Amino acid sequence: MARNVLVSTPPTSRTTAQEEPGTATKVSTVPETSSSPGLVAVLRLVRLAFHAGFLLLLAIATARVWLTHPTGATGWLAAGGAALLTVVYGFGAVLRHALHRRWLAMSWLAAVTAVWAALLAISPDFSWLAFPLFFLHLHLLRGLHALIAVVVVTALVVTAQGWRTGAWSVGMVLGPIIGAGVAVIITWGYAAIYAENQRRQALIDDLTRTRAELATTQHQAGVAAERERLAREIHDTLAQGLSSIILLLRAAETALPPEADKARARITEAHRTAADNLDEARRFVRDLRPPSLSDAGLPQALDRLCQNTARETGTDCRLLTNGAPVALPSSYEVALLRAAQTSLSNVTRHAAATTAVVTLGYLDTEVTLDIYDDGTGFDPTTVRPAPDGTGYGLTGLRERITALGGSMAVESAPGDGTAVAIRLPLTPEEIR
Repeated sequence: MARNVLVSTPPTSRTTAQEEPGTATKVSTVPETSSSPGLVAVLRLVRLAFHAGFLLLLAIATARVWLTHPTGATGWLAAGGAALLTVVYGFGAVLRHALHRRWLAMSWLAAVTAVWAALLAISPDFSWLAFPLFFLHLHLLRGLHALIAVVVVTALVVTAQGWRTGAWSVGMVLGPIIGAGVAVIITWGYAAIYAENQRRQALIDDLTRTRAELATTQHQAGVAAERERLAREIHDTLAQGLSSIILLLRAAETALPPEADKARARITEAHRTAADNLDEARRFVRDLRPPSLSDAGLPQALDRLCQNTARETGTDCRLLTNGAPVALPSSYEVALLRAAQTSLSNVTRHAAATTAVVTLGYLDTEVTLDIYDDGTGFDPTTVRPAPDGTGYGLTGLRERITALGGSMAVESAPGDGTAVAIRLPLTPEEIR
């Protein structure tokens, strides 16, 4: 439900400078759900109090005129005009959502002001309604127009009172002027408080969203790390042990004498069982790999990552491959894929880059991964993990690469883009 006109003490032209076309004010376009429930309840209560105050002042003024002129036409004109003003004002209060159309809101304000001016011409007792009218004009009109309207309403009140008494006094002039000044100051104060509340609410929403994203990222990182650990443990222990058993059984089978048929049958059965379990262990290792690596190799996974980054962010992201691809250990592929994901995530969130290039290189003694972007850059010496858990991406990535015996370098400077260079040793033991 969006707050429309007649919101307690409305904002002034300082706030309306940021209005969107077709709306009354910036406050009118802000949904109540963006504020805390307590603030929404307070604003509704103040709005109801504003309506009640307007109608109460109208009733008091009408009663004074009626009591002063109980039998004359003045009393009946005042009562009829008050009834008309109640209907016109109630239209805006009840159908306030329809007043999002600016022309309709201006028409309603003009009607309220015209009926009030007619009542003021009947009796200066209706001058009391000028104070809530100040707020309506300051809320619905923009900039200088709002101040001009306040001056006109003040002038009408002073003129009506002077016309009634036939004389002018300092109090008769200063009273309405002071009332108008108080209304302007209150409205400015409300605008400042409301703007500050919106900034705080936006900050709270951003912090809440960041916490949720951080929790999700940490959970995903923990799951990925555990999957990688399990895959490594199965590969390095169970699978290697089964491979050794198969080799030993094969050697034992060839060393048996030709007549040892029963022992050979047992060995053959053990050989088949070990081979089946080895296949199952290898399947577990494959299933524990990241999904992007399960159905494709590392180059295909990186290419898919670049395509997704380009499609989702508009950054021109490309993959270049140097050298002949070779099969890498699962831990290498996972680490390089995570490095690309982390680096491109930083590019998207912080670099404001137009181009990003991911280069995967297969050399004789090492595999390399370079991620370059032409963004804003930064000073790598000043990057430290923050207490809230952010800023840990590069640090965690460096630890992952170092644990595999590799190295990572970050070259960047403000305004010069960023390059992340990763090197992992490539020996016959690492090539499957």
